[in-house]
Amino acid sequence: MPRILVVDDSAVDRRFALALLERLADCETDWATDGEEALSHLAERTPDLILTDMIMPRLNGLELVARVRASHRGIPLILMTSQGSEELAAEALTQGAASYVPKRALATELVPTVERILALRAQWQRHEALMQRLVRSECEFVLGNDTDLVPPLVGYLQSILAMTGSLDEAERMQVGVALEEALVNAIHHGNLEVSSELRRDSLARYHEAIRQRSEEPPYRDRQVTVTARFTREAAEFCIRDQGPGFDPSTLPDAADPINLDRPGGRGLILMRFVMDEVRFNSQGNEVTLRKRIVPQTDVEFEVVSG
Repeated sequence: MPRILVVDDSAVDRRFALALLERLADCETDWATDGEEALSHLAERTPDLILTDMIMPRLNGLELVARVRASHRGIPLILMTSQGSEELAAEALTQGAASYVPKRALATELVPTVERILALRAQWQRHEALMQRLVRSECEFVLGNDTDLVPPLVGYLQSILAMTGSLDEAERMQVGVALEEALVNAIHHGNLEVSSELRRDSLARYHEAIRQRSEEPPYRDRQVTVTARFTREAAEFCIRDQGPGFDPSTLPDAADPINLDRPGGRGLILMRFVMDEVRFNSQGNEVTLRKRIVPQTDVEFEVVSG
């Protein structure tokens, strides 16, 4: 039975919200008069959802969202907004609140919104439980030279990292940036053989060269193969193009800050800053990126995407 905590310093608004929630089947409710009292409730018993006012004494709705997200990330919060609280609500949404309902629309919008959020939370919990029991999964990604496919592929790999609980959001973002750089490099510099030096001379000519080679043989027919492996110790990504490669010994030294301002090699430097290990094959057309992780589960798993 889901438990909903209603947080509002107005007794009238609080009673109205609680009365509306009585329409939900198999639902238990509790209440608090402000954010501080709500945190005390969390220490005693964790709710499945928090419905909170924005403007309250001691600890307002924005501050409550920040505190709950820091200590109980799995609890969704729905904001009850009123005139004058719009800025606080907008900031709370950027900090992770799940949704909001204007107080003037509580009678019609509150119950459907709560039902949707509770259903989504239950679905995610089932999915998360399943992912924690994952032993091995294999799939293969073979890309052409369409960079529009890079962001969704990177997002997919980041989602696996998120489900395993191995890296926090900032670390997953860094891994995503490094992967995107590696994939774009494999397409532009590997398969299409467009030099980064051309970017320094003329950005327009650089993009025109990419467009032309994407339509010409043999460049247009080349593929990029992506293999990813997630274990308890590390996430490893292998990206291989079908270009002629290059001499890896000519790469700039990522430890030298002067190379941050170089027109070429930016992607390679980012990879080396973010990843714990970056390896190239002798031909220079395959790079393996390795990131150490700290799992949040005792279940060992392996995912291979290649």
